[in-house]
Amino acid sequence: MAFEEIIAKLPYQHPFLFVDELLAIDEKGISGTYTYDAKHNFYQGHFKDNPVTPGVILTETAAQIGVVSFGIYLLSKSGNPINEIKIALTSSEMDFFIPVYPSEKVIVKSEKEYFRFNKLKCNVQMFNEKGELVCRGKIAGMMEI
Repeated sequence: MAFEEIIAKLPYQHPFLFVDELLAIDEKGISGTYTYDAKHNFYQGHFKDNPVTPGVILTETAAQIGVVSFGIYLLSKSGNPINEIKIALTSSEMDFFIPVYPSEKVIVKSEKEYFRFNKLKCNVQMFNEKGELVCRGKIAGMMEI
């Protein structure tokens, strides 16, 4: 399945789509990028006079690339057609190390811990363009097609 097809099947749209491109994907993992638009409304109040990307948005970005996009790829390997995907986040545990500011690009790398009974659990890492670790953790979700 082509990278563009995976992105097109994501159950999100602007302004809540946090995947710009997928860089690599195989049975073991996925990587992709997103650049935070300085016009996102969450920057207006987080924080006053010092906009920083909220941790929940960083987690969502890591989940959209590292679990949902990856899950679509893994489900497509089953041979079943994927017209619509339903996803439920089942757990997340993230540690944050440095802030991400408006207009910054991040790279998410995800490695499969397990995928069974349509539950995918991954170890995710997010880096800025300098290669600095922004956050890392474990994210899991249940998928249904």
